[in-house]
Amino acid sequence: MIKNLLALSLAATLLGGCAGVATSPADGNSQSLPSVDLLGKTQLPPGTKVIYEQSLIMGSGDNWMGRVMLDVGKDAMAAYSFFIDQYPQQGWALLTAIRGKTSLLVFTKQDRSATVEMSEGSLLGSTLVTLTVTPKNAVVSAPKKP
Repeated sequence: MIKNLLALSLAATLLGGCAGVATSPADGNSQSLPSVDLLGKTQLPPGTKVIYEQSLIMGSGDNWMGRVMLDVGKDAMAAYSFFIDQYPQQGWALLTAIRGKTSLLVFTKQDRSATVEMSEGSLLGSTLVTLTVTPKNAVVSAPKKP
């Protein structure tokens, strides 16, 4: 009973968040974040551009969740350093840090989790970052066999 209530609550939260889902700009290009504060106090490296057509942002402000694709420019080391230095200052605790051609950082903060995946050397030479923020204690149940 409690699992069903929690699952229903999570589903309602996710569906309610769809009202704030980011859509891509009409021209389909990457853009700097709009004046509407979709990501709340989430800080991004200077000059970062959101790739809207590859992002899914549910909700807005400090309660947003989803996946945001980012183009942080050509300096992968600066982007990695930004997340390592700035996120703990914002209250995020670093759980995992892996540095390589594809780097991975995992942070937690109260009831949320953030994963930062950086891929160096795209076709344009930019570093692409996937920032995924999810509830940390989401109730997930295994699918039932028919």
